[in-house]
Amino acid sequence: MKGYQITFFTQQDRRHQHKPMAEWLLLAARELGLRGATIVAASEGYGQHRRIHSAHFFELADQPQEIVMAVSEEEAERLFALLKKEGVHLFYIKTPVEFGVLGEPDK
Repeated sequence: MKGYQITFFTQQDRRHQHKPMAEWLLLAARELGLRGATIVAASEGYGQHRRIHSAHFFELADQPQEIVMAVSEEEAERLFALLKKEGVHLFYIKTPVEFGVLGEPDK
């Protein structure tokens, strides 16, 4: 199938509707019927303001996170329409990809 890999970037302490942003986005993707999404925790990074964000032993609030999903063109349109409606402010990368599933499902 042809579609997009969409990767969103945030920090653990960012929130939307009283939930961590990454969790909210994961749940929103599931509610939209998207086939899957993964939250990836990073150890360090920086964004447009050039400030270093990192996961420290005692404080994970500033930990960088990525939310990655593979979607069809129609799913991408529904996802971005929801994000626009919700007023979500997130950096993202949207890359054309081919995706699918190999092998037999687990029994």
